[in-house]
Amino acid sequence: MTTPIRRLAGLVPGWAKAVSAVVLVLAVLFAGLAMSVLPGLKDLFGTETHDRSGPALLESVQDISRYDAASGNFQVVVDLEKDAKYLPDALRGTRTLYVGAGTVDAYVDLGKVGADDVTVDKDRTSATLRLPHAALGEPALDPDRSYAVSKQRGLLDRIGDLFSDNPNSEQAVQKLAARHIGDAAKESALTERAEANTTDMLKGLLHSLGFTEVKVDYGAAS
Repeated sequence: MTTPIRRLAGLVPGWAKAVSAVVLVLAVLFAGLAMSVLPGLKDLFGTETHDRSGPALLESVQDISRYDAASGNFQVVVDLEKDAKYLPDALRGTRTLYVGAGTVDAYVDLGKVGADDVTVDKDRTSATLRLPHAALGEPALDPDRSYAVSKQRGLLDRIGDLFSDNPNSEQAVQKLAARHIGDAAKESALTERAEANTTDMLKGLLHSLGFTEVKVDYGAAS
């Protein structure tokens, strides 16, 4: 007399099912680690990248009237750690050490200069210009000079990355690096340098047109 298969399945205790599930998860995790350690396995089961993107479409054109007069190069080391409230770091949590390098431009918006902001004498030998103060552009990270130094992830985070569409996303540290670079630009002398360079440019231009005396002031242009 044989025992039905369904009856045998029902005899398996719950703890055995739980242990089997854990063993399966660990097997998948160790398999992923082995593929990253052994070059032969990585080449055998590795992935290939194919760029099948369509052509880029021009959506709009915007006229630029600002004069980019100075640019600052910055670098920051971001140490971002995310912990779970009730779980140890070995199980759940991430820590990323990221080097972010980028630039911030300082510019003077000449489009804000009105007719009342330019004064020329009758002999056209003297000119006075009133310009708006220089401003800072948005920080731009350089992907060729920015990189992750180290990444530490808990077991659950590693398992989640195996099934994620965007594993090891660096978006959070990139935004944090851009913010720190922007703050550093505000503390620098970029805007003062931009105003000095703009003054030199305008004086050189007007002198070449025959003006002997050129004065440039910065404030609230009309």
